[in-house]
Amino acid sequence: MNWMEYTILTTTEGSDLISQVLMDAGSSGTVIEDKNDVAANQRPEGQWDIIDEAIAQRIGDDVKVTGYFEADEKLADRVAFIEAELRRLRGMDLGMDLGKLTTLRHDVAEQDWTESWKAAFKPFRLGAHMVIRPSWEQAELQPGDRVIEIDPGMAFGTGTHETTGMCVALVEKYVRPGDRVIDIGTGTGILAIAAAHMGANPVLATDLDAVAVRVAAENVRINGFEGVIDVRCGDLLEVVDTTGDVVIANIIADVIIGLARPVRERIADGGVFICSGIAAPRLDDVLDALRDADYEVKDVLTQGEWCAVAASK
Repeated sequence: MNWMEYTILTTTEGSDLISQVLMDAGSSGTVIEDKNDVAANQRPEGQWDIIDEAIAQRIGDDVKVTGYFEADEKLADRVAFIEAELRRLRGMDLGMDLGKLTTLRHDVAEQDWTESWKAAFKPFRLGAHMVIRPSWEQAELQPGDRVIEIDPGMAFGTGTHETTGMCVALVEKYVRPGDRVIDIGTGTGILAIAAAHMGANPVLATDLDAVAVRVAAENVRINGFEGVIDVRCGDLLEVVDTTGDVVIANIIADVIIGLARPVRERIADGGVFICSGIAAPRLDDVLDALRDADYEVKDVLTQGEWCAVAASK
């Protein structure tokens, strides 16, 4: 089986949106190469750097979002869909710079496709102590580090985006051993696994996409948390039948605003709502919605063009 590697040049703030376009077109996965992730994940001077600076030089200034498509009879339709979506995005005022939105195409054989995943995915750090690594890589660990093993060949994303990193930092701060945690829109399950590493039990992880649920469940198994994390398929709160001490939603600002009040009913008294995926220009809207729903804002993190918030009930 041959594959087509389809790359779109964008920006850090546009990478999640472009990744979603490729996934909507049927990509078997996406790789985001962003030199800003290298700077964001470096340790202080004099300590070990989890990503070598040479990677940033190789990536260059453009953020590259790459999808992979089988070279079958549907390929032309998939490409046409992507090109139509890019034309639509170029004509919209989204309040963010999406960059060049130029495209690169490359035909690859099955083995080359597999190896291209591996070449793009190196270990990196999220928060203070979570280290994300693929199964084929070794990572030098510091005291207190916890490893989350993710193989990108079966995942939508590898967690390098600022929104995930800020969420993990807040998970490390607010999740305590024995806490009940709900992760809404879990994707690959990274945040649910991070919560379990912090001692949360039980953890409920939900996602609308059945493929995401399958991927998350496999990642839960790989990381040894099958008895702790329950992965369910459902839209937002529709399969949430319990309350949590911590509820996590790494989605987008509009969804968080809509969830603020209904999520409150699923948070235990004194519990915390961790939300991310908030574009900086929408932060005030999210904070207003949280305060209107009677939350107390505890933390606001900002990295690049993105923000994350922790608010207590």
